[in-house]
Amino acid sequence: MDENNIIRTIETMTGAFAKGDIDAVMSTYEKGAVVVGAPGMNVTGDLALRRMFSDFVAAGATFAYGRHEVVVSDDVGLHLMKWTAPGPEGPQSALSVAVLRRQPDGSWKMVIDHPFGDGVMSGSQ
Repeated sequence: MDENNIIRTIETMTGAFAKGDIDAVMSTYEKGAVVVGAPGMNVTGDLALRRMFSDFVAAGATFAYGRHEVVVSDDVGLHLMKWTAPGPEGPQSALSVAVLRRQPDGSWKMVIDHPFGDGVMSGSQ
């Protein structure tokens, strides 16, 4: 059950991003969440995150997503998923790593979102 709810949070975020719905994107993150906007660039704070997501949407960023893997321990969840996107030098892909926390209402929100989670293995970080 928790795994499905975590996947639902991720799918809400990715679906909202694809539609350019920044309010819905932001609803999937806790206040104070950190998102790695590019390798080595941590972004936090409502205004900064909104600006980053809006810039990605305005640039026409599109992504395809792979299978979900979820690990849960009490009120903390780890979500792993591969993504791919077209890039100026050919397709890009990476491992998205997200840490989520169960909210008082039972929903799950992202606390840390690192879309370049495998960068340390490839030497890109």
